[in-house]
Amino acid sequence: MRKPAFIFPCLISLMLLCGCRETDAALNYERVQVHPVGGRQGICAEEGSYWVSGSAALEKYDSSWNLIAENPDPFEGYSLEVNHIGDIDVYNNELYLGVEYFMDGDGKNIQVAVYDGDTLKLKRVFPFRPDTGQLECSGIAVDPDSRTVYMTSWIDDKSSEFLYMYDLDTGDYKGELKMEPGPDWLQGIAYHDGNLYVTSDDGDADEDAPDHMYRIEISDDKKTGTVTAEKSFDDVIKQGEIEGLTFDEENGQLLLLYNRGARIIAGMPSGFYEGYSEEIHEVFVYDISEASAEE
Repeated sequence: MRKPAFIFPCLISLMLLCGCRETDAALNYERVQVHPVGGRQGICAEEGSYWVSGSAALEKYDSSWNLIAENPDPFEGYSLEVNHIGDIDVYNNELYLGVEYFMDGDGKNIQVAVYDGDTLKLKRVFPFRPDTGQLECSGIAVDPDSRTVYMTSWIDDKSSEFLYMYDLDTGDYKGELKMEPGPDWLQGIAYHDGNLYVTSDDGDADEDAPDHMYRIEISDDKKTGTVTAEKSFDDVIKQGEIEGLTFDEENGQLLLLYNRGARIIAGMPSGFYEGYSEEIHEVFVYDISEASAEE
């Protein structure tokens, strides 16, 4: 992955700059499985089923990771022009997607879209709010406890310091949550046990430097979130581009989507590394357990 040179040095040392240490992690992670999938963007899980998003496709897998449904044309039914899906989430067999028009690092026409978990077809779209300040959507997460849908932004801009919140039941915009300090280049987001977790494309495949996951502890007033380094993904098969994540609550696992093989410029694949003729998409499965205070 390649990012503008003038900000790259601060990204590679983000954990040091924000004072975060992995010893502050809330969970322990043990990698137990790796599954190849067809999509490169997002992952979610519910009751023995798994869903994966490509930039312009949706797939559903059963509990053994067999492909059981797909929608290669998910953009039917929109009034605004869209061409891109980021990380996704699922709640009560409905898929939540952050959909937009994305080209050369810029996004527009951002909206929350809800799809049927079986047919993978569009059901409804939340009212579009162009005045929120959000410039891109790389991921989406459902918090059923506070009935909130969170959206992330990947673009390197002040707007990406915030998470954008919508009401799960009404679709109304609920405001911004300020991340302190804000991770850069967010790719995915998930809710687990009262906290939000985000993946950051802050490594460098050229230097074999891993990407990271951060934990966000939400304030009582839902206006700010304290960010802590949670995990460095130095245990993937080969460094590439981190993408979406989800917590499989039924099995007590973290699922992470990671891409390798393609060079990424301005958020888009552009050629391949030596030894690759295509990009490979893999879901890494980690058993999770609560970290003790001594750890």
